[in-house]
Formats: sequence, structure tokens, C-alpha cells
Amino acid sequence: MHNESQPPSNGNGIGSMDYKKVRLKGRSRRSFSRYISSIPIQVIILTTLISLVAANRPPRFAIDGQSEIVLRLKESPETKVGTLIYTLKGYDPDNDPLTFGKRNSHDSEIIRIENTGGNEAKVFLAKELDRELQDEYAIVLTLTDSHYSDHNYVTQSFLLLVEDINDNVPSFLPYQNAIEIPEGSAPGVVTTLEATDADEGAYGQVVYYLQELDGDNDVFSIATHQGKGILRLQKELDYERKSLYQLRVLAIDRANQGPINTGTAAILVKVKDLEDQPPEFVEVQAVARIAEDAPVGTKVLRVRAIDGDRGINNPIAYSLEANDLFDINPHTGIVHTLTKLDREEQSDQVNGAHILRISATELSKSNTQLAPTTVRTEVTVIVSDVNDEIPTFGETVYRCEVNENAQTNTPLNFIDEEVQNVVFDHDEGNNGTFRLFLDPPNDLFEIVPELAVNEANFMLRVKNSKSLDFEQFTEVNFTIFAREVDEPSRWSSAHVQIFIRDQNDNFPEFSQTIYNASVLENSEQDTIITHVQAVDVDSGDYGTMGIRYINLRGGIAHLLNLDPITGVITIKQAGGTAFDREIISRHYLTVEAIDNAGQGNRNTAQIIVDILDVNDNAPRFPQRQYETKLLENQAEFETPLQLEARDADLNGTENSQVTYEIVEGLYRSNFTIDPQSGLLRPVHSFDFEELVDRSSRRSDPQTGGSFSIREIDLLVRARDSGIPMLSTVVPVLIYVQDVNDNAPIFQRSFYAKTVPEDLPGGSSVLQVTAIDRDGSAPNNLVVYRIQTGASDKFIINSETGVISVAQGANLDPDLTDSKRSLYTLSVIALDGGLGNSQLMTTCTVNISIQDVNNKPPVLKEMPALQILENTPVGTPVYRIQATDLDQKAILRYKLNPEHCEGRTEEGALVKSSEYDFLGAFEVDSIEGTLKVVKLLDRERVEHIKLAITVEDLAAAKGRQIAEGFLSIQVLDENDNNPKFRLPFYRQSITENSINGAMIVNVLASDVDKNRTITYALEGNPTYRSLMHLDPQTGEIVVASKIDHEQHQWLNFSVRATDSGIPARSSLVDVYITVLDENDNNPYFVGGSKNYTISENAAPGTRVATLQAGDADSGDFGKITFLMDRISSQGKFTIDADTGVLTVADRLDRESKDSYNLVIEAWDNYQFGFLAGESRNAFKQVFISILDENDNPPEVDLPMSCVLITEYHELHERVASIVGKDADDPTTPNGRLDFAITRGNKDGMFELRQIDAWNAQIFASKSLRNRYGNYSLTITTRDMGHPANIVHNTLDICVSDFNDHAPVFVRPLHNTTVRIPENATVGTLILQAYASDGDMGQNALVRYRLKPDPLGSYKMFEVDGSTGELFLKEQLNREKQKIHEIRIEAYDQGLPTSLSSDLDLTIYVRNVNDYEPQFMINEISVNFTEHSDPGSERIKLPDTIDKDQLELDDPNDTPSQVCYFIVNGNEAGYFRLDPETHILTLDRELDREVVANFTLYVRATENCGNDSISGGEKRRRMGIEINNRLGGIVHNQQFGYDRFKHSRQLRSTESNEYGPEDAEMSSYETYDGSQEDPTGGLATAHSELDSTVIKVKVRVLDINDNPPRFRSKIFTGGITTNADFGLKFMRVEATDADEGENGRIGYYQVGEIRQTLSEGLENVRKAPFLLDQETGEVQLNFDPQKGMKGYFDFVVLANDTSGMKDVAHVFIYLLREDQKVRFVFRLQPDELRSRVDSFRDTLSNITESIVNIDEIKVHENKDGSVDKTKTDLYMHLVEREDNSIYEVSEVLKLIDSHIESLNGLFKELNVLDTQAAEAQLLTAGPSRGPLFVWLVFTNLFLATLLVVTIALCASQRNGYRRQLRAAKVNIFRGHSSMSLQNAQEPATRVPNTNKHSVQGSNPIWLKGYDNEWFKSEESGSIGGHDSLDDNFLAVATQDMHETLKGTAKLFNNSNDLNRHFNLYNQIDKMTNNAQILARKLETTEL
Repeated sequence: MHNESQPPSNGNGIGSMDYKKVRLKGRSRRSFSRYISSIPIQVIILTTLISLVAANRPPRFAIDGQSEIVLRLKESPETKVGTLIYTLKGYDPDNDPLTFGKRNSHDSEIIRIENTGGNEAKVFLAKELDRELQDEYAIVLTLTDSHYSDHNYVTQSFLLLVEDINDNVPSFLPYQNAIEIPEGSAPGVVTTLEATDADEGAYGQVVYYLQELDGDNDVFSIATHQGKGILRLQKELDYERKSLYQLRVLAIDRANQGPINTGTAAILVKVKDLEDQPPEFVEVQAVARIAEDAPVGTKVLRVRAIDGDRGINNPIAYSLEANDLFDINPHTGIVHTLTKLDREEQSDQVNGAHILRISATELSKSNTQLAPTTVRTEVTVIVSDVNDEIPTFGETVYRCEVNENAQTNTPLNFIDEEVQNVVFDHDEGNNGTFRLFLDPPNDLFEIVPELAVNEANFMLRVKNSKSLDFEQFTEVNFTIFAREVDEPSRWSSAHVQIFIRDQNDNFPEFSQTIYNASVLENSEQDTIITHVQAVDVDSGDYGTMGIRYINLRGGIAHLLNLDPITGVITIKQAGGTAFDREIISRHYLTVEAIDNAGQGNRNTAQIIVDILDVNDNAPRFPQRQYETKLLENQAEFETPLQLEARDADLNGTENSQVTYEIVEGLYRSNFTIDPQSGLLRPVHSFDFEELVDRSSRRSDPQTGGSFSIREIDLLVRARDSGIPMLSTVVPVLIYVQDVNDNAPIFQRSFYAKTVPEDLPGGSSVLQVTAIDRDGSAPNNLVVYRIQTGASDKFIINSETGVISVAQGANLDPDLTDSKRSLYTLSVIALDGGLGNSQLMTTCTVNISIQDVNNKPPVLKEMPALQILENTPVGTPVYRIQATDLDQKAILRYKLNPEHCEGRTEEGALVKSSEYDFLGAFEVDSIEGTLKVVKLLDRERVEHIKLAITVEDLAAAKGRQIAEGFLSIQVLDENDNNPKFRLPFYRQSITENSINGAMIVNVLASDVDKNRTITYALEGNPTYRSLMHLDPQTGEIVVASKIDHEQHQWLNFSVRATDSGIPARSSLVDVYITVLDENDNNPYFVGGSKNYTISENAAPGTRVATLQAGDADSGDFGKITFLMDRISSQGKFTIDADTGVLTVADRLDRESKDSYNLVIEAWDNYQFGFLAGESRNAFKQVFISILDENDNPPEVDLPMSCVLITEYHELHERVASIVGKDADDPTTPNGRLDFAITRGNKDGMFELRQIDAWNAQIFASKSLRNRYGNYSLTITTRDMGHPANIVHNTLDICVSDFNDHAPVFVRPLHNTTVRIPENATVGTLILQAYASDGDMGQNALVRYRLKPDPLGSYKMFEVDGSTGELFLKEQLNREKQKIHEIRIEAYDQGLPTSLSSDLDLTIYVRNVNDYEPQFMINEISVNFTEHSDPGSERIKLPDTIDKDQLELDDPNDTPSQVCYFIVNGNEAGYFRLDPETHILTLDRELDREVVANFTLYVRATENCGNDSISGGEKRRRMGIEINNRLGGIVHNQQFGYDRFKHSRQLRSTESNEYGPEDAEMSSYETYDGSQEDPTGGLATAHSELDSTVIKVKVRVLDINDNPPRFRSKIFTGGITTNADFGLKFMRVEATDADEGENGRIGYYQVGEIRQTLSEGLENVRKAPFLLDQETGEVQLNFDPQKGMKGYFDFVVLANDTSGMKDVAHVFIYLLREDQKVRFVFRLQPDELRSRVDSFRDTLSNITESIVNIDEIKVHENKDGSVDKTKTDLYMHLVEREDNSIYEVSEVLKLIDSHIESLNGLFKELNVLDTQAAEAQLLTAGPSRGPLFVWLVFTNLFLATLLVVTIALCASQRNGYRRQLRAAKVNIFRGHSSMSLQNAQEPATRVPNTNKHSVQGSNPIWLKGYDNEWFKSEESGSIGGHDSLDDNFLAVATQDMHETLKGTAKLFNNSNDLNRHFNLYNQIDKMTNNAQILARKLETTEL
């Protein structure tokens, strides 16, 4: 036998033998003879071993000592099929080839083995891994070689563990997907859901989230509890707000990495309705009309209400409050009359309107009603009237006054007090409609309104302001009439007397437009400049006598004095630059002349003031002196010198004529100057040496030379020729320059010197000297240079001539190649001449070098030495050698301890204090021999560097020392044992650790070089067999399975041995603790059991207690119970610690009657579950659910109303009822019974039950004429005990059947309509009206045209809704003169629409001749402002003449067409050539005065008739409708008009003047003579005339106007609680220019100053920012309480051309309680337009600064908003000290000026003045005289109140009809303007004289600013105070035609009601009868 050694760590050949060479130790030395004698024994052993090896040995798996191959893989798809998962390795002692395989089994199919040859094989994954199907695979691997016995293998266990990935989506268990919850239910648990995830660990744990599809995420919530989702109700439900919730529950796993999977469950929550809502009206006819003579019992209207609870729908009963005239059917809601009606009865009606209050009561079937059962509404019934009143004026005589030239539409003021300017007619509609007019008619005044109904406050106003002139007449008298439109015989009248007041209507006129004046400069004070005069044709102060001359403006206006009476302008302040012609020669001034003693009209004139010249300025030279240079012997200056003087006096006069002369100078006779040009020249050349040196410069003492420039001074004078003559002198300085003409001269021509070789650089050797005879610098300055011989050893100073050794030069001859000791230098001297004029001289210098001993010794190179650490003492190591160039050198050697160093093996420095390595060496000082004098230790020092110095003791100067270094390496000897890093090792390892697992790594070190250490185990062989020690690394790993139960600890030793000779070793102890693992599974106690539980068991009911155990202890033995969530479906839960099984959620046997629960028992769950370190066991528990009768029936009914017709058949089913019960259908609990319990009062329907779960509804009798809505209550009960009952509502809607066709009411059939040929497109021809006997949609009638064979229907179009027939195409009588059309009226009935036809004949009347006509309606042209008249010419477009196109003879020449301006050129700006048709300017235009003109140009062949430009006679023609087939032509008096009858060659887009509702409408032609001042009606008609073209002239702008601030001072305020960035005010400037010329930029100029400021020290940056585009001022700091003061700064506004204006801004800091509030009875827009004048007036009266803070709508004390009032917030500032008034001071200030402010407050309707913030109440004075005064005041006020109430009662009847007229708004469309414009808004304030007189009280304001009178479709066009909103205009036509047209217009009261019915507007606005009644009954006075 032999012993096999352990395989090496690298695994190369386990069977190889390792032999070690062992050194035997004995008492004697090794004996060679013994070794020879042992050879036979070794041969025998070797032979035995070889024989044993020859036998075949089995292979082995290379698994590093492991007993089993364990491999962990992630399940697919993370680990894909075909992946290389492991590499098998094996070894064979015989080195035979190996083959790997596997035993066939179910698990072995998961892998595939591929042999690669040699000793390895690769293992691949063959199938997908799914942990949920199988989590581990046990496979047996096989290994064989080719010689191992057949069919025998070496086997190895291979365990493949599958690790989980998150690849399963949570899946919900069956759950209740539809839940019904009664509204109002308290928050609580709704249901429980459970989702399962097949994954394990965190991947299989589920968290629940909730989503509501409509976003109501706060109603429900879900929480996760023990793996279940608990759905809770968070808020009460409201069926009326929302009846259905769609919930989405998300189950999300808790994956901590990778993807997260989500499962979804949908739950539908239905809200069950309760009786918590009152009934509500769904059909209310707000207004109904009934004839006054209607019989008793007539149906008036019908209302319908339904139950507010849509899910219950109880029946409704109707009732009517006590009323003697009307009653209501309690079931149908039909209101009918009780007695005979009388509209004139005033007891319980207003204007024929009766307000009925109707109640609807819900008839509840239960006692659970939570809301009121009764609601109320109001309807209005209007009784029609008959005509029995006449119009009546309030007064018989009216006296008025008006200012002359009052503007058009200015109302006249009534002189008498309490004038009743009212006219009334108590009738209704047409019966109460009357027309107002003047007799005789005049152009001066008019009365408005011209048409009124019932009652109107009329107003007389100015019609033509141009004719109203006090100078022509002072009084006007006429009569006003009121006449009914239907009965002209019913009328009344009143006399009017009007007085004209004179006004200042003329302007002062200056005698000259521009005054030219002149004045001598430097004029004295009071010198008269000019005299301005103006005249005014007015008389008195309005005329010339009252003219005052003021406002003298301009650059020098402040220096002048203007006499306001005489107009004389004199100098007020003389002197200064203003009257200096040389500064400003002309000034421009403006002056104003104002009449009425300076308070009236004003005019402006321009004054041009020229400043005349005097000789007050002497000539001035531009330079203080003149300089030039003259070279010696030159006769001209280098640069010509010309002097020039200027005289500021007027050019071209003797005052500015200048002459020159030389007046002083030593050499002035040597120069000349031209007296006119000032050119200065020398007479001859100069000699520099002969000149006298007069300069201040002196000789240079160092060089002996002088400067090369000498000066000549002259004085030149310039004088003018004025009287007196003025002159000025200027100095002239002339510089004469010398030239170079002498060379330098050396003192000696040869120099010599000897110097030592060590002479340092920079040392002086000798000095050479030369001089120059020139007399001026730089010519006499000498410079020295070494020309040759220096060899870079010497340098010379260029100025002094000193020769010195060059810096860095060494004179040592030994350092040169030739050892040079003599230098010969050549030195030159140069003077300062430039270029070729420079001169020089040369000399020679010899320098000898003397040698000195100054060279240090040099050490020879020393090698690196190696010395053993045990070298004996005294051994020589090395001999040191050195050399010296000096001849007598004395050298000595020694060691330098300071530079020596020693290092260890690691390179660390060795300190001499730790180890004296220098003491081991000694050097001979003379010979230089180095010896060892002490033993060396390599472990303390390995590398030594010795610093060796040698010194020359014979040095001439100082010490000459050289130093070198000798490196020595100390060689090692093995003399140290290995040393472990730790004294012992302690470690722990878990049991069952895999082979190769690291236990501990022991390491040892050796300070010797032999530090290769091997390790070996020593100790208990059992312990050593469990571990393997790597001999090289010292790693100890697991070699075999370690069981904690067998070995709790392992103790052993490790030996470390070095590789030295001889080897040295050491031992260390190792202690290993074995840790326990969880390796025992839990187990359940007892077998499977079955349990039962009632389905009504409450959550928490205990079902059973389960028990389990585990052999492990501690956490590994602790049991945790879990339940499988899929099996429990969230209905049960188990206590994790005790195992108690309880009910978790409400059980429902109908959903599931049994459960098979899977219970899991886990150990170490708390700490090991997520880490996969827990073990488990399973157990099944079966639970049966006992049934209870707990489910009510569920009924499926139609959700909406079942729609059937009144012809529904009795045998046809109306609706089906389907019921179901979740209880067992085989028992009575699941069977149902149906019945109709409510809503079938008349037995109209019956229920037929088919089976236990289905029933049907049928009609039991005919439904003819029984249409309406029916609500049946269906009661369903099950047969269980107790029975469950539910009630449901079935709505049945019986609709009307369309069985009536429309019937035409008007016009009659076969009607003929006559229409002129030139009628414009869009003309209304007639209106057809048809009625339908059906109701609802079946009665809705629409209209359309039917096609005819001739296509006449294409010429017309009919409005489908109103039946109005319009002209669509232009008529052509020559083509077709009769058109027969058919209008079809059809209803909207279902299923079939019914219709009827109306036949009409349209006859086209003839128009014969034609006028020239334009092809276009209008053109646009441009003219530039301020351009010269006639410079711009524009030709107008040509016309065509239809007559010329139809000429029979083509040779006839066309007629001349002339153009005339018929309108728009009243000011005469334009000129139009009639024949050339060229338009030019006749006057200069100013765009800022008028920017656009509209000219109407007529083309006519009547070129000689100038009256065309004034207008034509008015004509009329009409559309005639004759109901008889032949037709009747009405004889109207009108003349033939060729202009209007010209056929239209261009299309008209719209006809704004077409009639809106009449059988006969007027069609009027253009009449230029009837132009109104604005050109409104005339210009509108001209647009329809093709002979007239509209020319729109646009005036092009030039930038000729600077910006102007609207005020020179802007003030504002900010409160201390204002926010940063607030934009609180705006500076605004305007520029009259437009576009880019008018674009204004705003800038802040200068700094922002603070005055009287407190608390503003920290405001560093600019406190305000100015927006450059808008001018808004923005707050740039945060105001704080306690801040005071005000800011001021300057703002600038400029336009794009640089024109500018400036203004001053003051901003005050104030508190919020310093604001004052003014309450106005004005709307905000009205107040904003007038707030500036209010502020200025208030500021002037109170003598303070008024700042507006805010404007907003008034807010009442109760918080409501009153839109008829406006609050104005402001604060006042003291002008003197700029302090802010307190509120009390402001109120006192206003009270003190109340008389002055009374007119202002009345004009703007100021209602109240109060503090902006509520003031605190303070204690009043003690009861005394003040108390008595208060009592007396209260008594007086009470008496006054009683009197006031009595007066109001007496005035009630007077205002009663005014209020009634205000309530009924039927005025829209009654005037011709309304007829022509269908979109005109309804008049807000009818027939009132609102704001007609200054200070009048607007009594109608509150009542008519109500929203009730505002239309939804269009708002008011005018402003709130617009006079146009207070009357109805009519076309200007004679009274006869007006009455006739109006009679036709209003001959049908139904038409009036249909088009202008107030209550139709009310229906559109609201169906709230309470609001309607409140607005009908009240109007605030």
C-alpha cells in the first residue's frame, strides 16, 4: 500500500506524488554510508508502487469537496432556453478521456449536456423554467472513462433550484361587481375584494388602489388589510347629484425591483334614491293671454310638475291660491276662468296682468319624506283691452328756454316748476298707441318720442342747431299734438313757448395772423417790441371790450411783459443770452386773446422777434498762441503759418471784417504778415550761433552742451472795422534749430590695465574719455562702444566710457581653450548726430589677466558596494580618490553625517537615534580608505548612502570643498522566524456551508528575504477532515459538510514555515464557531375538518382554531399562519399568531355556498419570508355556508319614459317587467309577485303577470285625447318570510299624434302682389302665416317655396320660421313680368309631416329709362394732410348707361356724363371737375381735425343743372297687395324719377330699410334735399342708388404733433398694505398723430425724490417702475405700516420723431382708513368718463389735491351688488405741506363747501359721502342740552316724515301709470328705424326725459337698469344715459303718410303681440314666476 498525498490547490493531477527533501537530524553529522545502504529499500518500494499504478482507477467529479452540485436560476424568460448554466469538470487518475451524462428522469429533461472533450462538459437549459409549476429539479449526473467497467458510472447529485421573478399579474377572486347603496348612507365598509398573485415573496404581495372614472376620487376609498382590499364609503351619497359611480380597483404587487404588475376590477355602485327632494315644475307657461270677453271656463294655460326624486316619481296634486277669477284642475294642472273678466278692474291686476300663485304637492306613498312636499310658482295672465281713452297732455301750456347754437338733440328746459311733461292714453296696445308732432312743423325743434304707448314723458329738443341764432330771433311758438294711430279723430294738443338765450359764439380775431418784430440786442428794460390787437364781433364782454391778452408763451416769454388790456409787449428783464444776437437771432412767441374778460373763447397769434446786431464782439483767435519751427540757414518755415481770427458779429458787415499786423518782437523786422489772410513768413535765413538764447532752458552741466532750439517771440494783433473798433492780440513763438558739424575727440589714443582672473562680473577696469565741440544737444552728446577684442568678457558704459567685466564672464585662463591672458580692445566714440550727420573717433585698450588659486577639488566617480550583514570588523571596503587643478593643493577626506542616510528594505528612512549605521564605518582622512568598524543588521538597514567630502586646505579664499556619495547594499542572512499577523484567529460559519466556502484566511510574514511561507494544519484529524488549507495563501475553506448538531465549534492550529536554509517556522491557534440553520419544516397538529357558518355571521365571528409545530427553536421554530387568498375570496381571515380562523367580510350564500380554505404554516416568517429562508406546511379546511332569506327582489324597468301615441292599440304591450331574486328560485324566497299600486287612478293600464319573474303592462282602455305623462308605481314582493318588498316607478308618455295639417290664415289664396321692377334684393314682399291644430312639435310650422316650371321660385326666398317672403334676385320685367309661386307650410309632426300650399302671383311693374350708373358701390382714396391744394389729383371711376347699350343706331354718340358731390363736402375741402371727373383738394387738410371724409358723388347726364348737387324731389312708390285676382292700384301722388328707376347693375348686400311686419310698406327713394346734419338717412339711401358712388377719403398722417400729457401734474396714492408689483396708476399722454407717428414711449427722468418720509430708509432701489409702453406706474417695494411721506419724479413722453412733453408725478403713502367713499347713482362706465371733471372741480373748491384710488360697483350692507350705483374711493392731500387729510377732516372740508359742491353733486347724482372703512363707535357726551336737542330733532323729523308720506300718497296716482309703462317694454320695432333694423335693442328707459336738465333726479334709473329688461341676444348700443335710448325715431316724412303707414302697420294686434311682446322675452329669460312677479310689481323711485 502507499499513501496518496493531497491534490494541489490548482487541481492539476490528483494522483501525482509530491516528494519533499527532508533533512535528518541526529547526534552526529549526516553519514554518506548510511545513505548508500538505504538505496535497496527505496528500489523495492518504488517497484511496488509502479505495479499498483498499472491498474485502472475510477474518475471523479471535480466539485471541490462538495457533496452535491446546487445551481440557482431565475425562471424564464429571464433564463432563456439554450443558456449555458454550468460547466462540469472531472479528473481521472489515469488521465483517460471522460464522458459526462445524466440518468433519464422527468427532471432530467430540463437540461442538456454537451461533452466538449477532455475533462469538461457544458450544461445547457433545455426547457423553460416556471417556478409556479416546479421550483426544483433533482438530477443524477454520470461520469465514466473508456476503461471503467461497462455500464458502470460514477454518479453525482445535481440540484437545480428555480428562483422566482415577477411574471404573474394579480388576479381578482370572484367579487360583487354591482352594488346598490341608499343615498345618505353613513360612511362605512361597502365590500371586500381579494386578488391573488402566483409569485412568491414581495412579488406575490398585493396592494390595492382605487380610481373613479369620473374623477370623484374622494367619495370612496380602499385600504389593504391582510391581503384584502376593504372598499369604504367616505362621504354621503346624493342621488340627485350623481346616481352611478364606476369604480376601478387596481391590485398592484409589491415588486421592489423590475416591472410591477397590476390587476383590475370594475365595480358599479348604484345610488338608491330616497324621498329627499321637493317636486319641481318642468312645464310652466309664464305668460298667457286671454280675451276680456272670454266665456267662463275657458282654458288659460297648463303647468306640469314632477317629483324631484327621479327614482321614485310620486304623483303631483295642483292647487291655486285664493282667486276669484281663475281656478286649476288638481290633477292635470289646467288653469281656467271662474267668472267674467274685466281688464279695467284694478283690484288685483297691474296693466291687465294677473299673477297666479300655483302650488304643486307631492303625494308621497311613504312616511320617509325628507324634503318639503310642496313647491310654488307664479304665472301671469294678461287680459286684452278695448279702445276707450284719448291721449291727454299733462299741461295746456309749456314754457321753455334754450341757448342759441345749442347742439342737435339738446333738450329744452321747462321754465315753470313741477311741469308735467307727460302725455297718456290708458288703453292698451294699438288702442293706447299715439303719435306726437309739432304744428306748424319747423326745422328748429322736434318732439320725442314721436310714437308712444299708454304713457310717455315727452321731450322737446333742438333739431337744427345751425338755425338757432339769438341774433335772428329770440322767441318761438308752436303747438304740440298727440293723436292715436288707429283713430286719427282722437287727439289733444298743448301750446309751447320757447325763449332763446344769447351765448358767446364768436371768437376773437387778431389783426395779423403772424406779427413780425425786431429789437436791438442788449436793449434796455421796458423797450417796446410790438403791439398785438384783436377784435370780437360779439357785444359786451363777449365782444372786443372783453378781450384780454394772456398766455404769452415762448422761449423768452418770461423776460417780456404783456399788457392784458392794450396788448403792448415790452422787455421786462434785460440782459442775458436771450437778447444776444450771437446766441439767438430769432424768437418765436404765441399770444392768446380771450373774450368775456378772459373767461370765454380764445384765439392764438404768432409773434416772430428778430434780434438786430451791434458791434459788441472783438475778433477772437481760436488758439491762445501760435508756434512754428525754422531750420538754421532756411528761408521758409517747415510748415506755413497762417493766423486766423473770427468775429461773432454779423457776417458781411464792417463789424466782422478782420485785419492783421505784427506789433511787438525783438526780430519783428525779420518777418512779414499778410493783413488780409494772416500768412506769416521770414524775410531771410538765420544763423543759430548768432541768435540770442532767450529761452528758459539752460546748459546741461554733465555734457557741457546746450539745447538745439532757440526761440523768437512775436506779438500779432487782429482788429475789426466796426465803430468803435475792437481788437485782440496773440503771441507767436518761432523755434530755430541747430545742425551737427563737430566730431568727438579722445583724451588719449591708448589705454592699458592688469586685473586678477577672479575679478567678478561688473567690476570696473578703466575709463576712456572723449569730448564734442558742438554747442547743442544731442549733437554734442558722446556715446562709447567697444568695436572689437572684448570676446564677451568686457563691456563699456555708453555714457561714461567706463570699461568693466561683463556680468557672468570668467577671466580664468584655465577655462579657455588657449588659456588666454591678454585682451586688446578697440573703443569708438560717437556724437548725437542723426543718420549721415553722425561723427565718431577710435582708441585702443590692453587688459592683462593675473592667475589666482581658486579651484575646488573633484571626487572621482564611486561605484555601488554590496556588503554582507555579518562582515567582520576592520574589513576595508573602498578607497576614495580626488583631484585638484591647483598646483599646491592639500586634500583631506571625511564623512558628512548630515547628508548620510540609511533605508530599510521597504525604503523607509532609518534615524540615527534608532540605529547608528554610520558608526559601522570609518574613513582615513589622508588616504581615503573606508573600513567596517561595527557589525551590520540588514533587517534594520539595507541601503546606506554615505556622504564623503574632500577639502583643499591651501585655498586662497574661503574653503574649497567637494562632496560625493557612496551607495552600499547590505546583503541578507536567514535569521528570523515567520510571524502571524494575529496572535490567534476567531471566526464563525453556518452549518451546511457549501464546499469551498471561505472560513478564515491566516497570514504570516517574515522580515528576512526568504519570505516564501507555506502553511499546514495541525490538531484533531476529525476537524482537519472537514476543512482544507491552501499551503500557499493560508485560506481555510469547507472541505466536507459541517453539521451544527454534531460540532458546535472547531479548534485547531496552523504552522507557517519559511523557505530559508535552514527553514524556520511558527504556530497560531484557530477557533471556528458553527452557526445553526433553519432545516426543519413546520407541521399541522390534527387532520382535515369540516365547519359550518351562517351567511348572516358578522365579521369577526370565530370559526375554528388551528395548531401547528416546528422542531426548530427560536425564530426558526416560531409559526405564522397565513391563508390562501384565492380560496378564501376575502371572506375569512386567520390570526397569524394564534391560528384563530374568523369571518372577515359579509357572507352571501347566494354568491358562494362553500369554501375550501388552504391554510399555510410558516416558520421564521418575520425575518426570513422575504429572503426565502422560511419553511412552510399546508392544510385544507372546508366551510359550508348556511342560507338566510336576505335578498330583496330586483326589478328591471325602462329607465326613460315609455313613449306611445294616443292611438296605441289595447292588445299591444306597453312595457315589460323583468324581476329576479338572488335567493333560491326553488323556494318561496326566490319567487316574485308584481302589482300596480299607485298612479293608475283611472285604470287606464293593467298588469299581466306571465310567470314568477316576468310581467307586462297593457292599456286597459283607449288613450285617444289622453296624451300626457303617467307614472305607475310597480310593487314587487317575494314569497319568503318575512317578505321583501320593493317599489319602482314606470313612466309612460302618451304623445300627441300629428293629425292636423297647417292652414294658411293670411294672405288669402290667389293673392296678387305688385312690386316695382327696380325693387332691391332683400325687399320684404309679404309675410305668410299658417296655424296648426296639433300641439307641441306637431304644431310647429315651417315654410318653403315649391319649384315651378318657369323657375320663378328662384327669384324669391322665404324665411322658414317667420314665413316672410323676400326678393332674392333682381327683377327684369323685359324678361318676365309675372311670377307665379307656391308657398308650402309644413309641420314638424312625427311620424309624418303634414302640409298645405298657398299660391301667389307677383306682378312686376315697369320702369322705363336709365341713368348712368356706377359698377361699384364705393371707392377709397388718400390725400396727405397739409399738402398744397391741387397737388394731388385722383380720377373717379367711369359709369355705364343702359340706355346707351340699347341704342338702335350705333352711330349715336353717348351723352356727356357729369359728376357732382351731393353730400359730404359741406366744408368745401374738395373740388370735383364735373367733366374730367378729377377730384382734388380745395383747402388744406389737417388729419388731426378731420381724419376721414365720406363723399357722395352723383353721375348724371344733366350737366347744366347745378341743383343736382343739392338734391332731387322726393318720390315714393309702393308694393301693392290685392287679395282679389285682378288687383287694385292705389292712386298715390308721386312723380316720375329717372334716378331711382334706373335698373340696378350692382347687387345690394342688404336692405336695412325693409319693412319688418306689414302688408304694405313704403319704398323710398334718395332725396338729397332732406339730408340730416349727420347724413344718416340720406347717405344710407344713397348707398342703394347706383347713380351715386360713395368716396371714402382717408387723410394720410405726417408727424406734426408732439405728445401731450393730459395733465402736467399726476397724483396718486398707495396704501401701506398694497402688494409688491401693484400697478396703481397711469400717466397718460396723447398724440394727435396716428400709427407709428403717434406711438408714445414713457420714461422716468432724474431721481425719485422722497419728502417728509418715515420708515423708507431700507428702500434702496427705485420705489416705482414706469412701463414704457402703457405709462403704468408699478410698485417696486413692499409698503409697511408706519411708512409715511410722498414721492415725486418727472416723466417724459416722446414719439418716434423725438417730440416730447414732460409732466410731474406725485405719489402719496396713505393708510387704508384715510380713504373716503363717494356713492354715485351712476354706472361705473358713466362715472369713469366724468371722473376727471369731478376731481378737478372738487380740487378747486376744496383747495386740495384730490387723488382717485378706485372705482367699483356699489355694494350694499348685506353684501349684495347694486349695479345702478358706483363707489368712488379717493383721498385728499393738503397742497401746502403735502400731508394727507384724515377722513374726518375730509368730511368737514366737504361740509364747509357744500353750497359750492351742491351743483356738482346734483349733476353727478352723489348719494352719500362716507369713510371707506367702518369707524369705531365712541362714547357720546353726557345727557344734557345735546340730549334735549336730539329729542327735539327726532320729533321734527318724525313730523316731516308723516308729511312726506302723505305727499307721496297723493302723488301715487300720478306716477302709477309711469311705473306701469316702465314695466311693459313693447316699444322695440314701432318706429321706422326699428322696422329697418331688426337687431335694434329694446329701449331701456321709454318715454322719459332722463337727465334732460342739469340737477334733475333720474327717477327711472333703478327700475330700468334691471337685468329683466336686457335682451340675451343683443345689448344696448348707446350708453346708459344715451338720449337715443329714450326715444323711438321715425323716418322724416309728412304727417299724412305717417298716419296712413302706421295704420297699416298696426292694424293687427296679433302681429304686434307676436313681434313686440314683452312676455315672450320674459319666457326666454326665466321661468321663475316669483322673480317675474317681483319685477312686475316694484319699481324704485
